[in-house]
Amino acid sequence: MNLERIHNMLNTKEKVDVYYNERPVWVQEIHDNIARISFIDNFEEKDVYIEDLYENDLYN
Repeated sequence: MNLERIHNMLNTKEKVDVYYNERPVWVQEIHDNIARISFIDNFEEKDVYIEDLYENDLYN
């Protein structure tokens, strides 16, 4: 994913499925090229590179 796309996602009310390592995540905030994410399936939080995030339809 790129920085422009993630900014668009955060500024819209549209629901977008975002994944990291095949796990669904919420993007909490971004700083430069790092995103603070939380996993939907548990309470784990992590800082990851934005380019490591992807949308569901990327591989479909």
